[in-house]
Amino acid sequence: MYDFDKIIRRESTANYKYDLRDRFFGKDDVIPLWVADMDFETPVFIREAILKRVKHPIYGYSFREESYYKSIVEWVQNRHNWTIDADWIVYSPGVVPALNLSTVQFTNEGDSIIVQPPVYFPFFSAVTDNKRVQLSNQLILKNGRYYIDFEDFEQKAQKAKMCFLSSPHNPVGRVWTKEELLRLGEICVRNNVIIISDEVHNDLILPGIKHIPLASLSPEISDITVTCIAPSKTFNLAGLSTSSVIISNKDLKDKFEDILNRFHLSFGNLFGAIASEAGYTFGAQWVDELNEYINANYKEVEQALKRSGSNIKLIVPEATYLAWLDFRDTGYNDDQIKDILINSARLGLSHGPSFGDGGQGFQRMNLAAPRSIIKEAMGRLIKAFK
Repeated sequence: MYDFDKIIRRESTANYKYDLRDRFFGKDDVIPLWVADMDFETPVFIREAILKRVKHPIYGYSFREESYYKSIVEWVQNRHNWTIDADWIVYSPGVVPALNLSTVQFTNEGDSIIVQPPVYFPFFSAVTDNKRVQLSNQLILKNGRYYIDFEDFEQKAQKAKMCFLSSPHNPVGRVWTKEELLRLGEICVRNNVIIISDEVHNDLILPGIKHIPLASLSPEISDITVTCIAPSKTFNLAGLSTSSVIISNKDLKDKFEDILNRFHLSFGNLFGAIASEAGYTFGAQWVDELNEYINANYKEVEQALKRSGSNIKLIVPEATYLAWLDFRDTGYNDDQIKDILINSARLGLSHGPSFGDGGQGFQRMNLAAPRSIIKEAMGRLIKAFK
């Protein structure tokens, strides 16, 4: 059994979430539940692997050994029933860099890219910062659950060169069904739309739910899909800048490797490679226990809101440790919600409007923290919005 109740002080470690609270919230006493990393310690089998390499006194240029790729192949097979070849795997310094590299390499200035708001905000900048045109396929919220507007998606696919898919979806917590993924993939196949499938939360799946890698559904869909995964979310390794891009189409893979090499990004992080291999080799039980703990944190949030009779609603999650909270029935606008959270509740959450259209009236709350912290945060939240 792993201990997720342990509180670890992160202040004064040059930590973005904790040490920059004053910059982002105007005060340094908020409970920071915004940045998507975990307040759980990175598992011991990863720390031991890193420490073993640290003992060698030279940290020079390195490459990723065969065992690195083997660990990823076996992980996605065992975890997600997806059979891939090691030759399909390309290193990337992160999923967000992969989005931008893909945009630059697979599209031209003025091309259109589909995004599905409310969605992780770097999707927007990957489009606009690279002088591409954003086509918004707004998700539909119906009876507390989000759905893809396929009629709108099909119309926009006729004009698009590429699509960014968040799967599982950040921030709304959906795990898309096989039927939904097939429909989306087949529309893109018919319209020659390349799909960049951000599956970085693929291992953070709540009990009873199954994540399906988009590219696993058919050779035709795989042929147009660039899948982005990483140990960063799964094992709390964001600071090691290591992710994997899985591309079965040789032409797309060669093009992605070309831009990596042109920007001299392919060497990567020595310790990131070691951590990734250790996580994917030894981490199955840790992840199972992590997901159970996160699910219990969701239950804590849900029950606290129910007991208090709060007007705040939790969108029922299927994946990720990022709770999507609906404040629309509180009667406050977004600025007022943010002000109450910071100055009355002393909580630092992710502001809903930053996730684009459909984010108004919502806040994203990171639940990857010891339960005592989540209980304290919920107490503050309910009291502030009474």
